[in-house]
Amino acid sequence: MSESTLHGLRVVSLGSGIASAAAGLQLCEAGAEVILVEPPVNPARGQEALFAVLNRGKRSVTLDINVPDGQQRLEQLLAATDVFIHEFTPTQAATLGLDDAQLAQRFPGLIVSAITGWPKKHPLVGAVPRETLVLARLGLLDEQPGHRPGPVFVRMPFANWLASWLCVVGVMARLIARDRDGRGGAAHTSLAQAALVPMTMHWSRAQTPTPVFAKGLDKHIPIPLHQCVDGRWIHVHYSPDKTPWMANAMAELGEAEVARLNAQWPPSHVAPNFGANRAIIATRPAHEWVEHFWQHDVSAQIAAPFGDIYFDEQARLNGYVVEVDDATLGKTLQPGPAWKITPPARIGRSAPQPGADDDSDFKDSPTLRLVPDTGRQGEPLPPLHGLKVLDLGAYLAGPFACMMLADLGAEVVKVEAPTGDAMRRLERIFSGTQRGKLGVALKLGDELSQRAVEALVRWADVVHHNMRLPAARKLKVDYESLKRINPQLIYCHVSAYGPNGPRADWPGFDQLMQASCGWEVEQGGAGQPPMWLRFGVGDFFAGLSSLYVLLLGLYQRARTGEGQMVNASLLGATLLTMSEAVGREDGSVTPIAHLDASQTGLCDTHRLYCCNDGWIAVAALEPEEAQRFRALSGADPEAYFVGRTQADALSFLSTHGVPAEAVLEAQLDPFLDNHDHAAAGLHTHYKHAVYGDLQQIGAFWDFGDLPLSLDRPPPALGQHSREVLGGLGLENSELERLAAAGVVRL
Repeated sequence: MSESTLHGLRVVSLGSGIASAAAGLQLCEAGAEVILVEPPVNPARGQEALFAVLNRGKRSVTLDINVPDGQQRLEQLLAATDVFIHEFTPTQAATLGLDDAQLAQRFPGLIVSAITGWPKKHPLVGAVPRETLVLARLGLLDEQPGHRPGPVFVRMPFANWLASWLCVVGVMARLIARDRDGRGGAAHTSLAQAALVPMTMHWSRAQTPTPVFAKGLDKHIPIPLHQCVDGRWIHVHYSPDKTPWMANAMAELGEAEVARLNAQWPPSHVAPNFGANRAIIATRPAHEWVEHFWQHDVSAQIAAPFGDIYFDEQARLNGYVVEVDDATLGKTLQPGPAWKITPPARIGRSAPQPGADDDSDFKDSPTLRLVPDTGRQGEPLPPLHGLKVLDLGAYLAGPFACMMLADLGAEVVKVEAPTGDAMRRLERIFSGTQRGKLGVALKLGDELSQRAVEALVRWADVVHHNMRLPAARKLKVDYESLKRINPQLIYCHVSAYGPNGPRADWPGFDQLMQASCGWEVEQGGAGQPPMWLRFGVGDFFAGLSSLYVLLLGLYQRARTGEGQMVNASLLGATLLTMSEAVGREDGSVTPIAHLDASQTGLCDTHRLYCCNDGWIAVAALEPEEAQRFRALSGADPEAYFVGRTQADALSFLSTHGVPAEAVLEAQLDPFLDNHDHAAAGLHTHYKHAVYGDLQQIGAFWDFGDLPLSLDRPPPALGQHSREVLGGLGLENSELERLAAAGVVRL
């Protein structure tokens, strides 16, 4: 078998958060040697299941980096390392001699990724990096609907998971740039930037918005989660009205009754007969409904308990669930790699025992020796400058990944039908995944468009999409067809359920993965109906995981000269977030903390409290912090805070060293008006062909000496068809003929 993609690469990981640990796992399973640097007593080991998953395959070195001996040992490790991942703020890093400038001077080939709470240039960069507090300060806890008015606690630590993907994407982009430039450097990200990833759909503002853009997508739109006669809930995506059982039942009810039932709910953009659907679905068991919907190509999933997915056939067949014999937990079922490449991912052995490699002599990294001792010539370029990408995707996961490639400096051509991407009807969401691209409106699969398609494929280094593969074959843009045109292509596909198994070609959406992986049950709160996490996290997990494997493919191609097909999926990427629990041999699942019925938190020291003028979030996660909080708030913390103002409560908690933040609400405009956020690059703006000045979420990385490319707005439909296709050799007269035939929109 060929060596893994990152064979010979060495990574040192120094941090205890999910983001840094999960980033190390991704690099490890791509073949890198990952050294976990642990303190002599590591609190992260207290979360046994999570630690077991995120640290499998790694090596362990115990160091006290606050004493000279530990610092010297770390220095020796870094001298023979390619990538250093840590969680220090700039001030902490400087105190330890680990800031960017000092590391660059001592180790010019080293790539450094710091995952902080806030970006380096933000005034809050020194704040305690707790996800709940970051979400509170950004106003995202108010963006999630709940069973009651007001902001709610978000159970899934989605910002940490997104930060892990941003980290490894940044690292891979920097590795590719290191091949080009001959030096390492920064590839930083933060929990705040990660938390803002899904807000690309919602937080934007236009000078001349259309009514549809201005409306956006209200958080109170009813979500089609319906209770069945057996008490279980199912999530149905898009209208089930044409399926036989639903159509017959609606006919029996009659138009007047259907209208009455619908009138009980606000309008839904995915289900025009939401109320009638709800009443009818309540008449049969959940498993009967989902099987009926699947038979008629309607996407649906049961909202399953957390951990059930470990025993799902589709997940097992795609390697999204793997068996690991853990030294502490025994034989377990764990989340597997969320991506596929050749050579395949390497499933690591049990997480290491503390200090298992303290006596190891780590010699120089073979890849580090490849770095030439040359200075950079000319102006610094974005990490992926020169990469050519053909984006054939629609909806969210595919287009978002390609937008990230554009941010990183790639030239991206988006191809959509002359009638437009299906997501254009939701204008703000569509625009949030399209910046940086050149837009071509071209009818794929038409004989008249074939010459244009071939020209685009010959031009491209990468083709990326998330359409179902039968549709890709029908349109003649499947991998087998395109590699005949360009054998060196890296062809990246994002599916719903993975490339193998009975559901390989099924439709699927973020909502369904949240349902099947147990997150809708968990977000609902104890004893409450399940609830969708509005942030659409599955799409973004899948998009970023596809971006990671695409960059792995490019890294591999640079060494072998060979193209290949790589892939990721919604199911695989979402299932990875279940790492805080593992399956056992007896069919049970290790316990997790559950959200309370009021959706305020997990325990008294990690939850939201209502003051007399608003809410605060408390995240006293260290034992001494929790002890101080309980001493201050007494036996009834709710009563303690309800009589205080936000300002008084926060001042009091801060004085006594208890981490807390105000839960900001209605933050779209305040966020985009905030000068601190602007200075840190958290939002940006440019001129749009329709909307005038368009302001959107900004940078997701900080590469230090390398710029990002954030200056091109989302394209209007067909805005660049003539420019792009003409530049590839199609004559103007030919383009006019194609336009007259409805094949191209100019």
